[in-house]
Amino acid sequence: MKIGYLGPKATFTEAAAALLFPSQPREPYDTIPDCIDAAAAGEIEAAVVPLENALEGSVNLTLDYLIHEQPLPIIGEIVVPIEQHLMVHPYFTPHWREVKEVYSHSHAIAQCRKFLHTVLKGAKQVPMTSTSAAAKFVSEHPHLPAAAIANRLAAEKYGLVIVQENVHDYDYNHTRFIVVSRRKETLSPASPLYAGDKTTVVVMLPQDRPGALHQVLSAFAWRRLNLTKIESRPAKTGLGNYFFIIDIDAPMDDVLIPGAIAEIEALGCTVQLLGSYPYYFA
Repeated sequence: MKIGYLGPKATFTEAAAALLFPSQPREPYDTIPDCIDAAAAGEIEAAVVPLENALEGSVNLTLDYLIHEQPLPIIGEIVVPIEQHLMVHPYFTPHWREVKEVYSHSHAIAQCRKFLHTVLKGAKQVPMTSTSAAAKFVSEHPHLPAAAIANRLAAEKYGLVIVQENVHDYDYNHTRFIVVSRRKETLSPASPLYAGDKTTVVVMLPQDRPGALHQVLSAFAWRRLNLTKIESRPAKTGLGNYFFIIDIDAPMDDVLIPGAIAEIEALGCTVQLLGSYPYYFA
């Protein structure tokens, strides 16, 4: 069975999928909803989609689609470093400092401002639909004085030469990718990339009242359950109505997390479990 991922090919999402599923065939999808829908329909075994970037923040489409449209369980997560490289066609390698145009996704261009300003000052910055699309364009136009900013996988796929590695401005740029599937089994922790387990829940408060969120968080605090992330998103039921996405740094157990959920529900809140799963660091 294939593994789906947010395409096109040779993007960071495919790199994440390849790390988790190195021996399974992979199928790119044009959009996050398309990829998740394919997993829900059983067309693919699992879908790998981005969830959060260290610089750009959460991928709201992923969160909203899983909560409002297609509530597939999360069965795994991987954090991948975002390393951007400058690459050119082999024909143009000796003259790469003379490039007149640099192609990449707008986010990648923004993440490489310092390099572009100092090393390729004056080169036109051309946004593309993805870093992979930029690499593909440069490979198909060998006589253009052009370069692409993309990852190593794109360079390999399209036969480009990396002339400058790690041209991104921030070394701590990482992206979290999640794996969703119809199956109930989570990914195996038997991997050198395995870093632990977490549980993700969605909490909807019954009404906006003083101390409501404090009461919710207290249910985790006195049980010494560490929370690694708390994020609010519009509930899409009216202005000012929000739900909270909470990551718990622990696997689902028989006592602590079920007890916290029961206490929160006793406050009149609605709790939805998005998944309890292993996470990995590349």
